[in-house]
Amino acid sequence: MLKEERQAFIIHQINLHNKVLSSDLSVQLNVSEDTIRRDLNELAENGQVLKVYGGALSKSFQYPFQENNVYARDAKKQIAGKALKLIQNGMTVLAGGGTTMLELARIVPESLQCTFFTISPLVALELAERTNADVILLGGKLSRNTNISIGSQVINQLSEIRVDLCLLGTNSLSVEDGVTDSDWEVVQIKKAMIRCSSKTAILSIAEKLNSVQKMKVCSLNAISYLVTDLNPKHPSLAGFGKVVEVV
Repeated sequence: MLKEERQAFIIHQINLHNKVLSSDLSVQLNVSEDTIRRDLNELAENGQVLKVYGGALSKSFQYPFQENNVYARDAKKQIAGKALKLIQNGMTVLAGGGTTMLELARIVPESLQCTFFTISPLVALELAERTNADVILLGGKLSRNTNISIGSQVINQLSEIRVDLCLLGTNSLSVEDGVTDSDWEVVQIKKAMIRCSSKTAILSIAEKLNSVQKMKVCSLNAISYLVTDLNPKHPSLAGFGKVVEVV
């Protein structure tokens, strides 16, 4: 594989999953970690990714207010519109972080009367613009990789609430392996979020379907809704539709 092809693959993986590890890319591309590190350094110098210890982050994920840089933004806006229909007046809603969740927060109507808990300062700031919404930011250590609150303090706070609906993004989702992620601390937070929720909706662009990360959040049957940018009757969603309600 040519260097240009290898780097294009790396950028796509970073945009898709927000974060990549050098060790994983080395296996996927069958090259040495030194080669991957050189690629990541070059991409970072060119301003295409953010280099971090052991891998790299998506610039669009780290700077989501620069809307033109958000990966698959049209698809995420479509998902946000579908997810909004799950929220009804009077609900208590728990929202995760990420660029899709930020798109959802941007379209919450002024008339919607809800209480929103969130682990994302960015989502909280957007929701706070709605005068009829009560917004509660769950606090803890701020993860630089994901822009959400993490740690035992957040998990303790989540154990003390009960919400009607949890809205979560995901790194990967498959029928067999369920919801998976690559960050151990984020996995623990997502598990706690699901535990305190009557229903959970996973918001995912179609490209993330049928992919798997190393750490499991939950099985597919722990989810109530799957919200994607595809038509619910799309053939690739058939397996999911046997377990969850596809929106």
